[in-house]
Amino acid sequence: MDHSHDQDTLSPTQLAPLRPRWSIGLYRGDDPLSIAPVENVDPVILRAEDVTDVVADFVADPFCHTVGDSHVLFFEVWNRTRERGEIGSAVSSDLLTWSYDGIVLSEAFHLSYPCVFASGNEVFMVPETREAQAVRLYRAEMFPHRWRLVRELLHGDFADATLFHHHARWWLFVHRGLDELRLYSSRELDGRFEEHPASPLVAGNRRVSRPAGRLLAHDGRVLRFAQDAWPNYGSRVHALQIDLLTPEAYAEHEVRESPILEGSGNGWNALGMHHIELLRQADGTWLALVDGYTPGSFQ
Repeated sequence: MDHSHDQDTLSPTQLAPLRPRWSIGLYRGDDPLSIAPVENVDPVILRAEDVTDVVADFVADPFCHTVGDSHVLFFEVWNRTRERGEIGSAVSSDLLTWSYDGIVLSEAFHLSYPCVFASGNEVFMVPETREAQAVRLYRAEMFPHRWRLVRELLHGDFADATLFHHHARWWLFVHRGLDELRLYSSRELDGRFEEHPASPLVAGNRRVSRPAGRLLAHDGRVLRFAQDAWPNYGSRVHALQIDLLTPEAYAEHEVRESPILEGSGNGWNALGMHHIELLRQADGTWLALVDGYTPGSFQ
């Protein structure tokens, strides 16, 4: 969750009392496009109060990586003292209950949206690093607690980079500026990422340009999720189906079920939701790690 363009006229210190309170929740569904809270169960699995090693205002942007029987959740922690985001982690054996496990990545600039993925026998992460004016690739040296910068994939005003391996290529979807979605690709993760001829895929549209989590290949189709910044930042999550994805061409359309997440009007996600991480279960059902926000008042 990048804040560099939110409330442009206010400094971080002035913004702090107004900062919305994000939390991470768990939804279920029989289909990835039809998910909802479980009735009579508290959907919130992580709050700012669960962070024990820094003073946190909120947690958001959940990404999950599983190693053996252990599930590791990575997410943004807003460090109130440093006035920037850092990457925290939590662990679970069942995806239902989580234990906070500490800050795993911190830089001199804001970090959020920790897109984590495996390639071969290694685990990588591309967190949002717009303040560094680059898309930075990190590799786990001691998973999940120690990460090392490998290289910068792109340079520019980019946020929420989302990598997706499909048809023997790495596809890099990334938000640029306020309202553009750009696409790059490379055959190798350590290769040069070239911009797609159809890029920007979206321009001048804050409703579907910004990534809202990793892409999902399921049931013969590829789904892209986008966060809606209208009328306010982080209002809801749209789902779009990619109809054509080749080095030469791109096409997509919004699915009929969209939007699939939005603010409930009360409680932990009263004002909106803007991220989804879908996890298919052995019985064919789906769990979704999501986030949502409500008005905050911090002292």
